[in-house]
Amino acid sequence: MRWEIIGDIRETETIAAGSGVKARRWLHKRYGGRRWRKCKGTATLRLSDGTMREAELHWYEATGIGRQELKIKRYLD
Repeated sequence: MRWEIIGDIRETETIAAGSGVKARRWLHKRYGGRRWRKCKGTATLRLSDGTMREAELHWYEATGIGRQELKIKRYLD
């Protein structure tokens, strides 16, 4: 299912950083970067069928690389 973020991601929080990120070797090979963090936050999404839903998102980010591998963890409504 395709989706897009409407507005900003709110209530961002770092879940893991440094050696706590289990996928860091894969992330480094795929995107480069060094200091990877796994983060979570909430956002309003527009789904491919046009509905708007509130969801918790998880993603990886690194300085200079930005957010990568965003995924919907659960819907909040």
